[in-house]
Amino acid sequence: MVADKEQKLTDELEAVKGELERLKQEKESVIRELESKNATTTELEQTVASKDSEIAILKQAVAEADMKLAELSESLAQAVASYRTMVTEANPEVPDELLTGDTIDAINESLKSARALIDRVKQGIEAEVSRTKIPAGAPQRVPLDLSVLSPREKIQYAIGGKR
Repeated sequence: MVADKEQKLTDELEAVKGELERLKQEKESVIRELESKNATTTELEQTVASKDSEIAILKQAVAEADMKLAELSESLAQAVASYRTMVTEANPEVPDELLTGDTIDAINESLKSARALIDRVKQGIEAEVSRTKIPAGAPQRVPLDLSVLSPREKIQYAIGGKR
């Protein structure tokens, strides 16, 4: 009995030792896996930090580009306004209302359209004036047509009398 118990205990001890050995190997495997995952996590955290800094740099670049764009837009608007003023002064026959546009090309196009309109109006006025030719000054003096007067009116006209 004691020998059976001893044998049983020895078998149990061997089973526990085997289980312990298996658990140690499993623990080492888990530790290696955990270390591998920690290394991967550290690498990913570094990558995220790198990407975050890149994002910050790019956001700053976008903000600077937006500011530059706003400055350029303002400069363009001022240049277009100056150009419009210059075109208005150089073309006094063109009314300001006919010069429109937010770009130099648009102002040039509106100037062409305005000039074409002015030319059409001038041609229309000139055509109307040529049709209704009125001599300048007083009408020409023409002698009185005595053939339509009666003999009595002719005598009265000759002596300068009024009737």
